[in-house]
Amino acid sequence: MIDSVRLAVVGVGNNTSALVQGIAFYRNTGSLVGLHRPEIAGLGVSDIDVVAAFAMSDRKVGKDLHEAIFMPPNNFPRLDTELPPAGVTVRRGLVDSTEVERVAHALEGAEVLLYSAPSGRPDTARAYAEAALMAGVAFVNTTSDPVARQASLLARFEEARVPLLGDDLASQFGTSVLHHALLRLIEERGLTLSSSYQVNLGGTEDFRNLVENPNTKKQSKLNALGSSGKVQMAPLAYMPHLRSHKIAHLNIEAQGWAETAVSVEVRLQVHDPSGAAGVNIDLIRLAAVALRSGHGGYPAEAASFLKSPPGTAI
Repeated sequence: MIDSVRLAVVGVGNNTSALVQGIAFYRNTGSLVGLHRPEIAGLGVSDIDVVAAFAMSDRKVGKDLHEAIFMPPNNFPRLDTELPPAGVTVRRGLVDSTEVERVAHALEGAEVLLYSAPSGRPDTARAYAEAALMAGVAFVNTTSDPVARQASLLARFEEARVPLLGDDLASQFGTSVLHHALLRLIEERGLTLSSSYQVNLGGTEDFRNLVENPNTKKQSKLNALGSSGKVQMAPLAYMPHLRSHKIAHLNIEAQGWAETAVSVEVRLQVHDPSGAAGVNIDLIRLAAVALRSGHGGYPAEAASFLKSPPGTAI
């Protein structure tokens, strides 16, 4: 019988709620709906046990994980699945970089650390990566803050034979994935791109944070699109009434045969945290497999799940 992945999470927000509830859902139902890879090296989507969790909210710290994921401002809905107490108490996260050793000690027994805190805090992201490296735990950076793109840090993970996956996950079926596919289709069919833009609206706390701290997110989205300078990103818009939904509007203007006009308009609506969980479940298992195989640094197989892998712009 294969050993389950021992997972630690940083951030007990909507994305963690979707991931934790989803693992329980697939474990309880045996469903294969919505799964990209039901198994990776023998690991199923339910073969993951959360063994540690870190957060900064007083509403969540000290609570059982399965209670904390429903604390405001989280607004991802409850899934119709049994969720008994996790037996994992949410710990206080890093207050500053001097606490790296404390977190590293708390990671004892974990194999993978999923960094799912808000983007826009690069020093904090790197501090957690340092804690993971110190503890010999694979690190998965889901944010747009540059961690795996830091060449010196990536080299240290490689030397220590500890996996480092990042940066910035590409949602299972999100704006960047769809936009990139349409732009690629335009190019493959011989059309000439005139201009394109995307607008993203959302109601989660992560959206609010990105509106206030856009820092690295715009560049990461451009990395995902491989744009030629003709693609524009409108500022993100936080709209609380959307709750965990994200709504995106895409426009593409191009020219075809004899310079005739082609115009594409798309509206996409998804549960943003579900899109994250659908990718995190694969990244976690890829990280665990790499760690168990003694392969440090960045596994190339993770590239399709990320907007800004090593080598892309910061």
